[in-house]
Amino acid sequence: MSILIQNGTLICPEGPVQAGLRVDGGKIVEISPALPVGDSQVIDATGKLVFPGFIDTHTHFEMNKGTIRETADNWESGTRAALAGGTTCVLDFAEPERGASLQSALDEWHARADGHASCHYGFHMTIKDWDPRIIAEIPQMTAQGVTSYKVYLAYANIRISDGVAYEVIKAVGKEGGVVGCHCENGDLIDRAIAELKAAGKLSPASHPLSHTAVMEAEAVDRWLALAEQAGYPVNVVHLSTRRGLEAARAARKRGQKVYLESCPQYFTLTEDKYHLPGFESAKYVCAPPARPQSDVDALWEALENGEIDTIGTDHCSFNFNPTKMLGKDDFSAIPGGIPGTEHRPPIMYTCGVKSGRITPHQMMLALAQHPAQLFGMFPRKGALAVGSDADIVIFDPNYTWRITAEAQYQRVDYTPYEGMEMAGRTDTVLLDGQVAVRDGKVVQEGLGHYVSRGPSQFWR
Repeated sequence: MSILIQNGTLICPEGPVQAGLRVDGGKIVEISPALPVGDSQVIDATGKLVFPGFIDTHTHFEMNKGTIRETADNWESGTRAALAGGTTCVLDFAEPERGASLQSALDEWHARADGHASCHYGFHMTIKDWDPRIIAEIPQMTAQGVTSYKVYLAYANIRISDGVAYEVIKAVGKEGGVVGCHCENGDLIDRAIAELKAAGKLSPASHPLSHTAVMEAEAVDRWLALAEQAGYPVNVVHLSTRRGLEAARAARKRGQKVYLESCPQYFTLTEDKYHLPGFESAKYVCAPPARPQSDVDALWEALENGEIDTIGTDHCSFNFNPTKMLGKDDFSAIPGGIPGTEHRPPIMYTCGVKSGRITPHQMMLALAQHPAQLFGMFPRKGALAVGSDADIVIFDPNYTWRITAEAQYQRVDYTPYEGMEMAGRTDTVLLDGQVAVRDGKVVQEGLGHYVSRGPSQFWR
């Protein structure tokens, strides 16, 4: 049976539209101000905003599988939580073992996700090694719908050299894809950690001191210089500082196509979280860390001005006990990462739209349309348009509630947003035209499938 969504405000590519929307056969088939009901099931969206399904560009489900540092959320719990919040597609990171092929990683991530997901999903591919065998696999990945990659300038066990980064950008760019980078200076991080530990500064308060704004800005600048030399657009993931933003602005001023992702934690949390009593601060250890309020303000300004393109989460959910507790005597041993995929839409609505910083249309761009464009899914996904997939979020802007770990779908023993008052929540979610969330509760699980992606659609 077809479904007719009536009386809502549709947040379409061109802006807000007062119209009805009909879905049938998993697709949006009609959008018009006056649609007859016919034999359609009706969903009354009076007073609500109707968005295209949100896309989380940055998740880590089932990471470190089989180790004491395995993340709390597997593919079943993570995608269920994402769906509950209004995310209908996630992009996770397939990570090859050192010396292993890209194909082996892709096969493993399919084995983890296929048949276990409640929202749709795709994979970025992480590059750790670079040799003729890996280079030859890039077109093979494209043929299987993997068109985005990630490299690291931080972390000794996975970071790559500048020369390799340059070659990766070129190889992926020739295929029409895009490379994102974790931009922090790994050498400086290692030295800062060693200095802090030598001085006996072992608490979580040392974490931000070992991941400074200078370290991010230098790496952003270097990454964008490599991209300029290679001659292709690139992405910066989880941008967190004004100084990193300024480096990106300078590159754009030179004429480069630079895309910027940030995350809700960098718009809401500040570095005072690293000075909580006891070991509570470990809950907020992530990389990059939460920053001073001045950086938070700079990111909001950039989002308002359209300089930040996508909002992912870097969802990486380690239980506080026992996993975060592994670093109780050494801050550098605290597994870095926080949960967030479930709460991204209401946080960005409450702190962004409700506060008057951004419009619903700007929220839609950052959480749906731009992710779909950058990662080769638009307009199949990321748009309320005839012919697009019927992945749809009906959002109630008048529903007030409070985030708690007790009530979340995320399978983790805390949330960094505990107690935050929300002004708005996802009420209903359609996935391929089927109601998967009703009244804020997941009512159908396991509907997610793999999304094979095409070339990036650059708009800058």
